[in-house]
Amino acid sequence: MDAAPPIAVDATALWKEEKKSYVLGTSIPLVLVIDANAEDKEAYPYHKDDNDQAACVMLASMTPELQKQHEHMDVQSMILHLKEMFDKKGRTEIYEISKELFRCKMAESSFVRPHVLKMIGLIERLGQLGLAMDHELSIDLVLQSLLDSFSQFMLNFYMNRLEATFLELLNMLDMTERSIKKDNGSLLLVSFSKAHTKQQKGKAQKRKKVKSKNEKALKPKGGVKKDKEKDICYHCGKLGH
Repeated sequence: MDAAPPIAVDATALWKEEKKSYVLGTSIPLVLVIDANAEDKEAYPYHKDDNDQAACVMLASMTPELQKQHEHMDVQSMILHLKEMFDKKGRTEIYEISKELFRCKMAESSFVRPHVLKMIGLIERLGQLGLAMDHELSIDLVLQSLLDSFSQFMLNFYMNRLEATFLELLNMLDMTERSIKKDNGSLLLVSFSKAHTKQQKGKAQKRKKVKSKNEKALKPKGGVKKDKEKDICYHCGKLGH
């Protein structure tokens, strides 16, 4: 009977579960000092072992090229070297993302949901790069990027000192946008109705003027000329007088 395949173990999760992540922020000396006390001497082998395990986990997550560069380093040396390698790239990325975020403005005729989701994504990306923004400042940035049609919502938001998560703000703005579009639709309908009525009145007045002008043109000047020779006298019954 074949042996069962080995169960895959997430080394990182196991390492964290065993509470060994402290080595990421603690420097473990390569050699224990001569005058170390008994407690330090007893704990040192365990700390050294934890440091080695952390180094193995870090190496396992690297590309083959990076593994070759870091295989003989301890955890602290790895972290320092990786920062030196990637900090410049990270700084450039932070600049580009922050520039896009602070210049972000909602375009006319666009929808609020995709605009706000884009800004939230930029804010969260900055946090991942180590530049976590204050939540209130993040909310202010989002609100300041909106169209003027949201000015009443912003006024109510600040006057009532409302607080909201990104998701709550997104839902509130979504509802506000629907209300704005509904109100604008009603106003457009009224405006169209007024314009249509005015146009019909104008056409009616124009037709009335044309009809009056035509009647005037058809009417003979000086009235209808009477033919005296064909008129019959009511007194004598003869023609012509």
